[in-house]
Amino acid sequence: MNKVSLFIGFVLLMLGVSCFDEARAADELNVKVVEQYVDMHTGPASEFPVFHVIKKGEIVSVLKSHTGWYKIRTADEKLGWIAKSAMAATLGIDDRQLQLPERNFSSYTDRTWEFGVHGGQLENVSLMTVSAAWVLTENIAVEISAGQALGDFSDNKLWLVRLQHYTFPEWQLSPYFTLGAGQIRTEPSATLVQSGAEARTNDLLEVGAGARYYLTKNFVFRAEYKRLTALTERDELEELNQWTLGLSVFF
Repeated sequence: MNKVSLFIGFVLLMLGVSCFDEARAADELNVKVVEQYVDMHTGPASEFPVFHVIKKGEIVSVLKSHTGWYKIRTADEKLGWIAKSAMAATLGIDDRQLQLPERNFSSYTDRTWEFGVHGGQLENVSLMTVSAAWVLTENIAVEISAGQALGDFSDNKLWLVRLQHYTFPEWQLSPYFTLGAGQIRTEPSATLVQSGAEARTNDLLEVGAGARYYLTKNFVFRAEYKRLTALTERDELEELNQWTLGLSVFF
């Protein structure tokens, strides 16, 4: 349990450090608004309040896109978000028609949530997992996963919470590293139960590495290796190897 406590402390420390990370600035695009007016919101959703109205003919700078919204800066340095539909007819500063960028790799680096499905092996036993991640910065994400490995002799269910660090988030094919903790529950088959085997639950520690490749639109391909350490009741360490391939969708 001491190792798990140390890991949790490390995660909290890393989350504190991540608050000081600076996001990379996107390339700016200066455009002219041709609608009569455009509502400017405080965030990338209609639920965020409108705090400013942009009038026809004003020049704004498009900073980045996020799930159908654009973050912009006005000539008087106001920062906010406008809906994609509000900029359907947009002109460049030279009065030529512009096509604003659709969801692309820059949207991926600016994602907030990510959900995935993965398949692979846990110690030569077929494994299926699902995951959900909250992306804090371009370099740091917190992910939770649940999986099941069903073998001939036992059924293994495991859940883990991990911290992911992306070393080169600006690369389309990007490596990353993970540290995590969780639990695994092993339930023996009926034959082993009859021989006296019992279900058991053990704490897990995780160290892993992987690579992710941005495919298109909202989709990312992932390949991972994890080294899992189970802390048994006998104060012994059981090492487990896990390999997975998966597909994630981000928002």
